[in-house]
Amino acid sequence: MASGSLRLPLRRGRLGTASRAGRRRRLRVLAFLSPWLAGFGLFFAYPLAATVYFSFTRYNLFTLKYVGLDNYKYLLHDGDAWTAMRNTLWLVAVLVPLRVLFGLGVAQLLTRIRRGGNLLRAVFYVPYLIPPVSATVAFVFVLNPGTGPFPVIARHLGFSLPDFFNDSAWAKPGLSLLGLWAVGDVMIILLAALLNVPRSLYEAAAIDGAGAWARFRHITLPTVSPVLAFAAVTGVIETLQYFTQAMVAGKVAAGQADLPGSQFAPGYPGGSTLTFPQWLYDEGFRQFNMGYACVLALVMFVIAMAFTLLLLRQFRAFAGEEAQ
Repeated sequence: MASGSLRLPLRRGRLGTASRAGRRRRLRVLAFLSPWLAGFGLFFAYPLAATVYFSFTRYNLFTLKYVGLDNYKYLLHDGDAWTAMRNTLWLVAVLVPLRVLFGLGVAQLLTRIRRGGNLLRAVFYVPYLIPPVSATVAFVFVLNPGTGPFPVIARHLGFSLPDFFNDSAWAKPGLSLLGLWAVGDVMIILLAALLNVPRSLYEAAAIDGAGAWARFRHITLPTVSPVLAFAAVTGVIETLQYFTQAMVAGKVAAGQADLPGSQFAPGYPGGSTLTFPQWLYDEGFRQFNMGYACVLALVMFVIAMAFTLLLLRQFRAFAGEEAQ
């Protein structure tokens, strides 16, 4: 009995020491995580919670009134919001794959160039460094059918270019061309990924008789797939926030770029360049419908999350198939 009574306090002492050590370890982890937790709470969790709360109100920066689901019901009948969403999804479906594929093609080309490669890298990367407003103004100017150099050269060669930014059927393709011109950000990360693919894999595949397409399909793509996933996800998020280029292109094409303070309705021509962030900005900061703008922001957040999860799932499935 005496020995048994001694063992019990010893076990309790060990358990108490282990629990205190575990608490100290958790406190250390929390201390290291505290800057991130503070930033997450201050810059993400609180704004998200506030956006959800204000979406149920009619808020114009001065008065606040709870209206329940009225803002969400209004979204179902807001034709401009649906036009903006269709335009934005068109850009996501067309511009993002084009930028990734074009960036991958340029990066693949640069890996094979032995002389002048550094100069070509600079040529493809520099347009990305130009501020978006300046780049858009210059791009609209060079494609202007009356004075732009490209349409003039095309007419001398016997054909004509479309009026990209004054024709509603060609406005979004014009913005896509602008995005391809500034593809340097995608190109540079894919170039770095391609240069890190082991040369020994290509040599072994060539010895086994694999052709160029087989080497690209079974070696290059699986190796750079994480970088492709990163480029696709970030491209989708950036395109869902597409604002500056579409606004500036419409304003320049409409001839209102030199009118400071003018009330320019976004979407020229004919609503073809109206994007979801533009409509969100118009509702929130021109019409002061902050509650409804919060609904639009939540819709954009949900769409971005859905696209991100879908892309990550697809790339994970592709990587798993190649691993097998």
